[in-house]
Amino acid sequence: LVRPIVPDGINSVRIKTGNGLSDSLSSTAIDEEKQEEIDVDVASILSGSSAQGSITQSTTNTPRSSSVSKKPALTSVPSSSVMVQWSFTDNMLQPNFANLLPTLQLETIIRQWLHDDMPSLDVGGLVVGNRPAIAHLYMKSQGILAGKPFVDKVFQLLNCQVEWMEEYAEGMNVTELGPKGKVVVAVVKGAANALLQGERTALNCMSRCSGVATASNTAVEHAKSLGWGGYVAGTRKTTPGFRIVEKYGLMVGGAATHRLDLSQMVMLKDNHIWSAGGSITDAVRLARRAAGFSQKIEVECQSLEEALEAAGAGADIVMLDNFEPEQLKVDAETIKEKHPHVFVEASGGITTDTMKDYMSEHVDIISQGKLTQGYACLDFSLKIQKENGDAVVS
Repeated sequence: LVRPIVPDGINSVRIKTGNGLSDSLSSTAIDEEKQEEIDVDVASILSGSSAQGSITQSTTNTPRSSSVSKKPALTSVPSSSVMVQWSFTDNMLQPNFANLLPTLQLETIIRQWLHDDMPSLDVGGLVVGNRPAIAHLYMKSQGILAGKPFVDKVFQLLNCQVEWMEEYAEGMNVTELGPKGKVVVAVVKGAANALLQGERTALNCMSRCSGVATASNTAVEHAKSLGWGGYVAGTRKTTPGFRIVEKYGLMVGGAATHRLDLSQMVMLKDNHIWSAGGSITDAVRLARRAAGFSQKIEVECQSLEEALEAAGAGADIVMLDNFEPEQLKVDAETIKEKHPHVFVEASGGITTDTMKDYMSEHVDIISQGKLTQGYACLDFSLKIQKENGDAVVS
């Protein structure tokens, strides 16, 4: 059972069943009741960059009931399918990307982070002791809130409990910080020494993940505002040991991750081609023998001639690397004319400010290393509360 909160900017909610029965909640009612919940059983959440989305489930058991806010939109659902359709102006319900994370691997990684921060004795932990304590997690920067699963796991390993404020969902663009320039996004409970042992690791995850998500969201929204419908993507330029957080931040921000690692997609760069004798065709064919049908092959190209050779040899994606914008768009059109099924990626020193120069209907992907390399971190803090509810340090 999922209960998506009706976000700001929603126009209408409609519940439709397989036999055509439907009901809806008007935009006026939603404006009045936007903080109410929509309750509906779902099997999957489908969403993307478009303005439409849907939640679906096939039902084969007894009739169910579903409601929108306080008004019963549907009192009896036949044994068929249930679909919730929505349209937005600014916000989009997101899938729960935490479900993508490898649980066992994540625990191993975070244990190592905690060990790195406390390899031996913690004298500060002796000072505060293990008395029960409550801490507030403050967000002190405007931007996309991201990184909850990592904070949860940090404190879980230290036997602490994290309670997130319902109004601050993962992926939310937080623009109002209140009169003191900060808002409480979570309450953390546990032994005082445990809270402080997890503090810095948790904050590092949250500030960096939110920074990546904010930079990604800014780039994606900028591309949409210019009417370009391709992929804004990150790169493999990530922090060693911290890749999973930065790639996750890209997804929460709305960008494409690009390949996650060397094993996910084949990318033949100039070093591969030169080291293999200089033939793009031979390199692509050998890669295809190993990759088979289950992996895409991308080739980094320095010229139109190289791109056409790569496409002709069977590459799925050609990267036009460090091209001048106008020449890139001309060459991209040529590639599409000859190989319409091949994706064209623009890359090489592109930023959100210069991205517009590379946009074209013939360019499918624009990648930016800056999204995970040199991004601005958001400011978070964790403050243990005194027994009267005041923070130890305001």
